[in-house]
Amino acid sequence: MTEFGEFLPAEDAAPTERPAPGELSEAGLEALLFVAERPLSRREIAAIAGVDAATVDARLGDLEVSLRDRGIRLLAAGDRIELATAPNVGALVARYVGADAVRLSPAGLETLAIVAYRQPVTRAAVERVRGVDSDHTLRSLLHRRLVVELGRSNAPGRPILYGTAFEFLERFGLESLDDLPPLDADVAARLAEEGGVPILPFDEADAEDAVTAG
Repeated sequence: MTEFGEFLPAEDAAPTERPAPGELSEAGLEALLFVAERPLSRREIAAIAGVDAATVDARLGDLEVSLRDRGIRLLAAGDRIELATAPNVGALVARYVGADAVRLSPAGLETLAIVAYRQPVTRAAVERVRGVDSDHTLRSLLHRRLVVELGRSNAPGRPILYGTAFEFLERFGLESLDDLPPLDADVAARLAEEGGVPILPFDEADAEDAVTAG
Protein backbone atom coordinates (compact mmCIF):
# COMPACT_ATOMS: atom_id res chain seq x y z
CA MET A 1 0.00 0.00 0.00
CA THR A 2 1.28 3.45 -0.86
CA GLU A 3 2.20 5.57 2.14
CA PHE A 4 0.97 9.15 2.26
CA GLY A 5 4.53 10.21 2.97
CA GLU A 6 5.54 9.23 -0.54
CA PHE A 7 3.56 12.17 -1.86
CA LEU A 8 5.25 14.69 0.42
CA PRO A 9 8.27 16.62 -0.91
CA ALA A 10 11.62 15.70 0.51
CA GLU A 11 13.05 18.16 3.01
CA ASP A 12 15.96 18.95 0.75
CA ALA A 13 13.83 19.27 -2.39
CA ALA A 14 14.17 22.52 -4.28
CA PRO A 15 11.26 24.92 -3.70
CA THR A 16 8.71 25.26 -6.48
CA GLU A 17 9.64 28.08 -8.80
CA ARG A 18 7.16 30.93 -8.96
CA PRO A 19 6.90 33.37 -11.82
CA ALA A 20 8.55 36.64 -10.91
CA PRO A 21 6.46 39.82 -10.99
CA GLY A 22 6.54 41.23 -14.48
CA GLU A 23 6.39 37.83 -16.21
CA LEU A 24 3.47 36.20 -17.98
CA SER A 25 3.92 32.81 -19.59
CA GLU A 26 1.41 31.19 -21.93
CA ALA A 27 0.82 28.45 -19.34
CA GLY A 28 0.31 31.03 -16.60
CA LEU A 29 -2.24 32.92 -18.69
CA GLU A 30 -4.13 29.72 -19.47
CA ALA A 31 -4.24 28.77 -15.78
CA LEU A 32 -5.41 32.26 -14.78
CA LEU A 33 -8.28 32.19 -17.29
CA PHE A 34 -9.15 28.63 -16.25
CA VAL A 35 -9.61 29.46 -12.55
CA ALA A 36 -11.29 32.83 -13.14
CA GLU A 37 -14.96 32.81 -12.19
CA ARG A 38 -15.76 35.49 -14.74
CA PRO A 39 -14.26 36.94 -17.93
CA LEU A 40 -11.10 38.94 -17.28
CA SER A 41 -10.15 42.14 -19.01
CA ARG A 42 -6.72 42.69 -20.51
CA ARG A 43 -6.24 45.42 -17.94
CA GLU A 44 -6.91 43.00 -15.07
CA ILE A 45 -4.55 40.37 -16.49
CA ALA A 46 -1.82 42.97 -16.92
CA ALA A 47 -2.28 44.21 -13.33
CA ILE A 48 -2.22 40.68 -11.86
CA ALA A 49 0.88 39.62 -13.81
CA GLY A 50 2.63 42.97 -13.50
CA VAL A 51 3.15 43.29 -17.25
CA ASP A 52 2.14 45.78 -19.91
CA ALA A 53 -0.73 45.48 -22.37
CA ALA A 54 1.57 44.48 -25.22
CA THR A 55 2.77 41.45 -23.27
CA VAL A 56 -0.80 40.40 -22.50
CA ASP A 57 -1.75 40.68 -26.16
CA ALA A 58 1.31 38.67 -27.20
CA ARG A 59 0.54 35.83 -24.75
CA LEU A 60 -3.13 35.84 -25.79
CA GLY A 61 -2.03 35.43 -29.38
CA ASP A 62 0.25 32.55 -28.44
CA LEU A 63 -2.48 30.85 -26.44
CA GLU A 64 -5.03 31.28 -29.21
CA VAL A 65 -2.71 29.46 -31.63
CA SER A 66 -1.99 26.67 -29.12
CA LEU A 67 -5.70 26.05 -28.50
CA ARG A 68 -6.66 26.07 -32.16
CA ASP A 69 -6.90 22.26 -32.50
CA ARG A 70 -8.03 21.51 -28.96
CA GLY A 71 -11.36 21.38 -27.16
CA ILE A 72 -10.97 24.80 -25.55
CA ARG A 73 -11.08 28.20 -27.21
CA LEU A 74 -10.39 31.78 -26.25
CA LEU A 75 -13.49 33.94 -26.42
CA ALA A 76 -13.14 37.71 -26.64
CA ALA A 77 -15.91 40.26 -26.21
CA GLY A 78 -14.45 43.73 -26.35
CA ASP A 79 -11.68 43.88 -23.77
CA ARG A 80 -12.87 40.80 -21.84
CA ILE A 81 -11.39 37.32 -22.32
CA GLU A 82 -12.67 33.89 -21.30
CA LEU A 83 -11.97 30.20 -21.94
CA ALA A 84 -14.83 28.18 -23.40
CA THR A 85 -15.45 24.85 -25.08
CA ALA A 86 -14.82 24.70 -28.81
CA PRO A 87 -17.92 24.74 -31.05
CA ASN A 88 -17.08 21.36 -32.60
CA VAL A 89 -17.32 19.59 -29.22
CA GLY A 90 -20.45 21.40 -28.08
CA ALA A 91 -22.79 18.48 -28.71
CA LEU A 92 -20.63 16.12 -26.64
CA VAL A 93 -20.47 18.58 -23.75
CA ALA A 94 -24.24 19.12 -23.97
CA ARG A 95 -24.81 15.37 -23.56
CA TYR A 96 -22.59 15.38 -20.48
CA VAL A 97 -24.45 18.21 -18.75
CA GLY A 98 -27.70 16.50 -19.67
CA ALA A 99 -29.46 19.22 -21.60
CA ASP A 100 -29.38 20.71 -25.05
CA ALA A 101 -29.65 24.47 -25.45
CA VAL A 102 -33.20 25.75 -25.12
CA ARG A 103 -34.53 26.86 -28.48
CA LEU A 104 -35.20 30.54 -28.95
CA SER A 105 -38.46 31.87 -30.30
CA PRO A 106 -38.47 33.89 -33.54
CA ALA A 107 -38.94 37.04 -31.42
CA GLY A 108 -35.98 36.06 -29.27
CA LEU A 109 -33.75 35.42 -32.27
CA GLU A 110 -34.76 38.71 -33.89
CA THR A 111 -34.11 40.69 -30.71
CA LEU A 112 -30.82 38.93 -30.10
CA ALA A 113 -29.68 39.69 -33.65
CA ILE A 114 -30.47 43.38 -33.22
CA VAL A 115 -28.53 43.53 -29.95
CA ALA A 116 -25.59 41.60 -31.43
CA TYR A 117 -25.18 43.86 -34.45
CA ARG A 118 -26.14 47.19 -32.89
CA GLN A 119 -24.65 46.92 -29.37
CA PRO A 120 -24.50 48.80 -27.13
CA VAL A 121 -28.19 49.40 -27.67
CA THR A 122 -31.17 50.56 -25.61
CA ARG A 123 -34.51 48.79 -25.38
CA ALA A 124 -36.15 51.72 -27.15
CA ALA A 125 -33.77 51.32 -30.10
CA VAL A 126 -34.56 47.60 -30.30
CA GLU A 127 -38.28 48.36 -30.27
CA ARG A 128 -37.93 50.98 -33.01
CA VAL A 129 -36.32 48.36 -35.25
CA ARG A 130 -38.79 45.58 -34.38
CA GLY A 131 -41.86 47.79 -34.19
CA VAL A 132 -43.19 46.00 -31.09
CA ASP A 133 -42.67 46.02 -27.32
CA SER A 134 -39.52 44.03 -26.50
CA ASP A 135 -39.39 44.22 -22.71
CA HIS A 136 -40.39 40.59 -22.10
CA THR A 137 -38.09 39.29 -24.85
CA LEU A 138 -35.10 41.21 -23.52
CA ARG A 139 -35.76 39.99 -19.99
CA SER A 140 -35.89 36.42 -21.30
CA LEU A 141 -32.54 36.85 -23.06
CA LEU A 142 -31.09 38.36 -19.88
CA HIS A 143 -32.35 35.38 -17.88
CA ARG A 144 -30.65 33.00 -20.31
CA ARG A 145 -27.47 35.09 -20.05
CA LEU A 146 -27.32 35.63 -23.80
CA VAL A 147 -27.67 39.38 -23.24
CA VAL A 148 -26.21 41.49 -20.44
CA GLU A 149 -26.60 45.03 -19.16
CA LEU A 150 -23.47 46.92 -20.15
CA GLY A 151 -24.21 50.16 -18.35
CA ARG A 152 -26.35 53.23 -19.00
CA SER A 153 -26.52 55.69 -21.87
CA ASN A 154 -25.85 59.37 -21.26
CA ALA A 155 -29.10 60.17 -23.08
CA PRO A 156 -32.00 61.71 -21.10
CA GLY A 157 -33.33 59.21 -18.59
CA ARG A 158 -30.08 57.24 -18.77
CA PRO A 159 -31.63 54.12 -20.32
CA ILE A 160 -29.89 50.77 -19.90
CA LEU A 161 -27.50 49.70 -22.65
CA TYR A 162 -27.63 46.06 -23.69
CA GLY A 163 -25.02 43.88 -25.35
CA THR A 164 -24.31 40.21 -25.93
CA ALA A 165 -22.72 37.99 -23.28
CA PHE A 166 -20.07 35.30 -23.56
CA GLU A 167 -22.84 32.71 -23.56
CA PHE A 168 -23.98 34.20 -26.87
CA LEU A 169 -20.57 33.54 -28.42
CA GLU A 170 -20.53 29.98 -27.06
CA ARG A 171 -24.10 29.26 -28.15
CA PHE A 172 -23.47 30.30 -31.74
CA GLY A 173 -19.93 28.96 -32.05
CA LEU A 174 -18.21 32.34 -32.32
CA GLU A 175 -14.80 33.26 -30.94
CA SER A 176 -15.50 37.00 -31.02
CA LEU A 177 -18.06 39.45 -32.38
CA ASP A 178 -15.79 39.91 -35.39
CA ASP A 179 -16.94 36.44 -36.50
CA LEU A 180 -20.54 37.59 -36.98
CA PRO A 181 -21.54 37.17 -40.63
CA PRO A 182 -21.87 40.43 -42.60
CA LEU A 183 -25.34 41.93 -42.79
CA ASP A 184 -27.30 42.47 -45.96
CA ALA A 185 -27.06 46.14 -46.95
CA ASP A 186 -30.82 46.72 -46.49
CA VAL A 187 -30.80 45.13 -43.05
CA ALA A 188 -27.73 47.13 -42.01
CA ALA A 189 -29.42 50.34 -43.13
CA ARG A 190 -32.54 49.44 -41.16
CA LEU A 191 -30.52 48.91 -38.00
CA ALA A 192 -28.78 52.25 -38.52
CA GLU A 193 -32.08 54.14 -38.82
CA GLU A 194 -33.00 54.22 -35.15
CA GLY A 195 -34.53 57.66 -34.91
CA GLY A 196 -35.46 59.23 -31.57
CA VAL A 197 -32.72 59.81 -29.00
CA PRO A 198 -29.30 58.81 -30.34
CA ILE A 199 -27.03 56.52 -28.40
CA LEU A 200 -24.03 58.50 -27.25
CA PRO A 201 -20.43 57.28 -27.52
CA PHE A 202 -19.91 54.28 -25.27
CA ASP A 203 -16.92 53.75 -22.98
CA GLU A 204 -16.12 50.02 -22.87
CA ALA A 205 -14.09 50.37 -19.67
CA ASP A 206 -17.08 51.98 -17.94
CA ALA A 207 -19.28 49.11 -19.11
CA GLU A 208 -16.83 46.58 -17.71
CA ASP A 209 -16.86 48.34 -14.35
CA ALA A 210 -20.66 48.41 -14.41
CA VAL A 211 -20.89 44.68 -15.15
CA THR A 212 -18.35 43.88 -12.43
CA ALA A 213 -20.19 46.03 -9.91
CA GLY A 214 -23.42 44.28 -10.77
